[in-house]
Amino acid sequence: MGSIADNIGGVTRRIQKATKAANRPPESVRLLAVSKRKPPEDIRAAAAAGQLSFGENYVQEALEKMAALADLRNLEWHFIGPIQSNKTRDIAAHFDWVHSVDRLKIARRLSDQRPESKPPLNICLQVNVDNEDTKAGATLTSIPQLAEDVIQLPGLRLRGLMAIPDPDQSEASLRESFRALATALNQLREANPDAEGLDTLSMGMSDDMETAIEEGATIVRVGTALFGARDS
Repeated sequence: MGSIADNIGGVTRRIQKATKAANRPPESVRLLAVSKRKPPEDIRAAAAAGQLSFGENYVQEALEKMAALADLRNLEWHFIGPIQSNKTRDIAAHFDWVHSVDRLKIARRLSDQRPESKPPLNICLQVNVDNEDTKAGATLTSIPQLAEDVIQLPGLRLRGLMAIPDPDQSEASLRESFRALATALNQLREANPDAEGLDTLSMGMSDDMETAIEEGATIVRVGTALFGARDS
């Protein structure tokens, strides 16, 4: 692995190449640096290289990093891990985005606990796009009703959908999973024409971002290619 700055440059070039191949503008895809299990110093180095959006999976770990990096006021924090009910207050208070909402109970708690001094919390609904028994996420068939309910919550702003497809499937099957998520988002837009900001497909990681971008990803979540392998 090179330096974090070099790695950011390399991933950015991969995104630019993939968007060009898909006839999309480069700015249509955002890089979310997955910084879980990485120290604040790594985030600081990434920020110095121009990367300002970071994804965290564990609330307490993220809060400690936020405190350590409080002098960097332009960072954008995304929660991308499973959400426990007893963690929603901290998530609602400290994050800018949440990618992993998969049930209405959690959405209601996040809305109710979002401080009035902050703008609505940006939300993606997590979809278990491959119907894996061990993976979190709502089913594709339940997404329309869940989205309709979430749109009504005043503390939230529904932005789109997120998925983590099975990485062990063939490339053709992986592409089908990404395509199914993109289709679901298009259907949400058609069903909710008055909803503002249904513009986000959070899909694709270090090993499959090119395929995800070809199928419409607007946020790719990349950790290993930026920071190297993590402990867990």
